[in-house]
Order: sequence, then structure tokens, then C-alpha cells
Amino acid sequence: MMQSRALALSTKPGARLRYSTLPASPEHGPFSTTVLVFLNGLLLPRSSWIAAIETLVATRSRQQRPVPHLLTYDRYGQGDSDPDPADDPRSLYGHDASAVVTDLHRFLVEACHAALAATLDDMSVVFVANSIGCPLARLYAAEHPGRVAAYLFLDSMMANTDFVSLFPDPDVPASLPAGITVDDLRKAREGYRRMFHPTVPNPEHFDRRNLPALLPEAGRPQLPAGPKSEDPYLIIVGHDPDEFAEQGETGSLHVPKALTNAYINPPWQAYNNELVQLAPDDGRVKRPVIADKCGHFIQRDGPEFVAEQLGELLDRLG
Repeated sequence: MMQSRALALSTKPGARLRYSTLPASPEHGPFSTTVLVFLNGLLLPRSSWIAAIETLVATRSRQQRPVPHLLTYDRYGQGDSDPDPADDPRSLYGHDASAVVTDLHRFLVEACHAALAATLDDMSVVFVANSIGCPLARLYAAEHPGRVAAYLFLDSMMANTDFVSLFPDPDVPASLPAGITVDDLRKAREGYRRMFHPTVPNPEHFDRRNLPALLPEAGRPQLPAGPKSEDPYLIIVGHDPDEFAEQGETGSLHVPKALTNAYINPPWQAYNNELVQLAPDDGRVKRPVIADKCGHFIQRDGPEFVAEQLGELLDRLG
């Protein structure tokens, strides 16, 4: 369905970004100047969006409703894309979120020209983001006001935490959830430190160490106006707390559900609630909705749900 492509940015000619596109339907319809841009998290590449996209397109076709241009891509060092040529291969760390946003803008400019026969200045951007893709969408909008018309945030990463400090200090006496020992707490903290702390390197060489400084608050700064100076639409989705806790216990972390429910789910839900404040117009934000039976990777666990939310967002834009 989608056409796979490769592009070497003019600013980084030594490396290719892999991306996929699907043209708007109908070609000259109401969404012919709108592009849905899917922003990955750290762990899943652009292929993770395929099921949601196929469902969206099939549903809109049955309903005889238009579909915008669709664009997925793998960042440097992710999925099928080449490593970032600006990174020092001898270092565990490479480009930061600001560099990702710079590359994203250059990519959108050149991909619109190469694949959509359009200029980015003539397009309205809609970001569909999971995990760390949500902070990237916020940073992009701040750098490029007037471009983004709407956002779908799928379980935004908490950009202002190191995750480890969400748990209490095991060496400080405190009451713990029933059935949980201090050793359980210590192992959970270590597991989160090993996997999620901003200092932990990743294959993408995406340096996350300064992300809390870039976005210290969930609800600020507000998202800027989009095309035609109109306030953007925003839909916020959170993971299913029970499913998230279940996956945390049965997956590689082996964190007891009681610990996840006591120390991770509550602050994450609070973070999602604060994201509502990003919307300048209260009438254009959909308060956090829970993706039933979905963990953190909502596009993987609930592609039909993602397609449904996207359909709602497009209907608002239309």
C-alpha cells in the first residue's frame, strides 16, 4: 500500500533516511494539502504504524471520506535508516532532541518536494506520535509555529523524569504495597535505571540527557497556532494501566504489578492530564482517553483504536 523510499538530506548527504508515503485520496480533495506525519518512539520503527494506517485507509474508503497524505519515517540509526553521519562513532551518545527536530524539518521540506510534489509551506502537518515522538512533536512546533494543525499523542513519554526517581528510595524506611519487599523495590528501580534512565545509550544514538531541561513541564509551553493562525487540535491517549502493569511483570523487566500501579501509573496519568494544558483552545482538546488493553506501544497493541482516533481527528479538521 505505502511506497517505501530513501532520501539523503542535503544537509547530510552521506546517509539515507528510509520513509514510506501514501498520497492523499482523492488527489484533489479537501486533504490534498494535509500530511499525517507519524513519529516513532525509541523502540519501534516506522513499520509499527502499518496496521493502523491500513485500518484508517480502509475505514475512510468505506465511509467515502477523504484521507490526507501519509508519511512514516525512521530517524537516523533507527529501523532501515543509516546512522547519523554527524555522530561520533566512538561515543555512546550522539544527536539530541534539538538535532532530531532540525533533521525532521529538513526531512519534511525535502520529502514533500520529492514524494508529494508539494512544498512544506503549502502543507498542514498533523503529527501522530508515540512515546518520545510526542516530546519531539512539541519541540518541532515550538521551533516552527504555524505549521502543525493537529496532534495525536499516544502515551507520551514523561519528558521531565528519569523514571528511577518515581520509585521511593529502598534505603529509606517507608511502607510498601502489600506483598512487596524492599528487594522487589530495589530490583524494580535497577530495571528502570538500566532501561529508561536518560543516560542509557540506545542503538539510535539519540542522546536524551537534556530532554528534562528542554521540556521541564508537561503542560508548558502551549502549542502554537497552526496554519491560518488557527489553534491546533489535540487528542491525548494514555496506556491501559492494567495492561501496562501486566506487560511490565511478564516482560523483560519483571516488575511486580503492585509496584507499577503504585509508582509508575499514577504519575504517568497525572502527566497525561497536564498535557491538556498544551492546547490554547479548551474546545479543541480531547481529554486523556485510555486505550483499552494497550500497553505503551499503542499502535502495536491497538491499531484499530489508533485508526479510530485518527478518523475522529480528521473529521474535526475537515
